[in-house]
Amino acid sequence: MMLQQPISLRFLIPAAAVSRPILHRPIKCIDASNNGPGGGSLKESVSNLVDEQVAELLTREDNRGLLDGLEKASQRVDKARLELAEIERQQLEAQRAKDYVRQLEARASEIAESQQAISEARAMVDEAERSLSTSVSESGDRYIMRSDSGINQDAERLESVKAALISALIGTATALPISFTQASTTSELLAPLSITFISCALFGVTFRYAVRRDLDNIQLKTGTAAAFGIVRGLGYFDRGPPPVLNLESLQSYLLDGAVYISESLIIFTFAAVALDFLFKMGILSPFPISKLRDAE
Repeated sequence: MMLQQPISLRFLIPAAAVSRPILHRPIKCIDASNNGPGGGSLKESVSNLVDEQVAELLTREDNRGLLDGLEKASQRVDKARLELAEIERQQLEAQRAKDYVRQLEARASEIAESQQAISEARAMVDEAERSLSTSVSESGDRYIMRSDSGINQDAERLESVKAALISALIGTATALPISFTQASTTSELLAPLSITFISCALFGVTFRYAVRRDLDNIQLKTGTAAAFGIVRGLGYFDRGPPPVLNLESLQSYLLDGAVYISESLIIFTFAAVALDFLFKMGILSPFPISKLRDAE
């Protein structure tokens, strides 16, 4: 630890002041062994003398400029210290800003890499979807080709003939009581029954191919029967001469047509119910037969 040297008065007092003679006050020597009430030590007397001399020098007008310069220098030093502290603070903030910028750049590079990875993954997903759709379409085409090639044409024809025969028998049996009430001779009876037999046979084949495997579709089954019944019933209006244009003749003509349409609807409805029952019982096979056998 360095020892603090005493400050020389030569640095505090200008040369003009030093060159002037200093008035020395007489120093009264007092014996250290004197213990009177007014006595003091030599050390205290010298210290008091030095303090008085320094105070006198500091209060002179010649030394005020030096004191002001020292005070201003001290203020400049304090200001320089404050400015240095501010510069250090700014440097620290700048270093923190640089570190934050580096972090942002690192995160930006990570985000760019992530986006690139996402783009590559998306491209792979799109490629997989295209490959999957292509595979599904090819598989569907192969399945359709196998399904079409797996149909037994002879068995299908046989089932269609069976459906036509059963539909014709059920429809003719349903129309027989109605024909008995309208025919008076055998020829009058055979003609409508033959037409009913052929119509119901065509209905049986059409019903099998229309319904196919959708046996629970009530709208499809009833719609097929209603279409055949209405078309056959409207054929009544093509027979014979047109009605006379009066109210009674027109009412009778329309009433007969409605009755004939109702009879046709009843005939084809019974035939449809019979075919649907035989399909569900397994006696007849809906179209196509190959799918039912594969399922079994």
